[in-house]
Amino acid sequence: MNFLKENIVGEVVAKDYRTASVFKSYGIDFCCKGNRSIEEVCEKNKLNADVVIEELNQTTRQTEKSGEDFQSWDMDLLADYIEKKHHRYVEKKIPELQAFLYKIAKVHGDRHPELLEIEQLFRASAQELSMHMKKEELILFPFVRKLAAGNHVQKPAFGSVHNPINMMMQEHDNEGERFRKIAALSENYTPPEDACTTYRVAFEMLREFEDDLHQHIHLENNILFPKAMDAEKKLTFA
Repeated sequence: MNFLKENIVGEVVAKDYRTASVFKSYGIDFCCKGNRSIEEVCEKNKLNADVVIEELNQTTRQTEKSGEDFQSWDMDLLADYIEKKHHRYVEKKIPELQAFLYKIAKVHGDRHPELLEIEQLFRASAQELSMHMKKEELILFPFVRKLAAGNHVQKPAFGSVHNPINMMMQEHDNEGERFRKIAALSENYTPPEDACTTYRVAFEMLREFEDDLHQHIHLENNILFPKAMDAEKKLTFA
């Protein structure tokens, strides 16, 4: 496809995930703030929209599409994938990262006080993400799977799927903002010259964690949630 200035960033990435690398290279948020047009984000970030669009077009002219076509997946498969890949990743990495960040904040915090704030921000993120994922696994995703089945769905206690989705999206925004602060404090995860090995590993793990979180949020905000809301519109509750 040929991209236009009025195309919505999140929809572009939902159609072809290869475009995510272009937006990321320009510091354009395609997950939490993916509801803006290419023109709007370029104006805000003082970028040349024509140059960005040309890069997007070049990226998608590749003969083979890399990665999965998540847009074509059914809702229940998407929910399963998010739980098994992204939720499990977060659950595994949180204790590892917390231990590293606590250690380097304790050892290097006098010379690099920003580490204290980074450690506090990540601790808050870990707590919020853990609760967020449980709400998805226990409340939202079971209903999404019922929508995917499409038969004899009882009206849920939360009324409409829009209600938990709106809550999840607000929590996504909160985490996006928290990681923007972490990235800024760490100079985009660049360790200083006097950083020890643990310091460097912690920053690389933080970078990886943020990358995973971006894809995690993108899959929900731009693909799974719109599918669920569309499916509910077509449904007659039992």
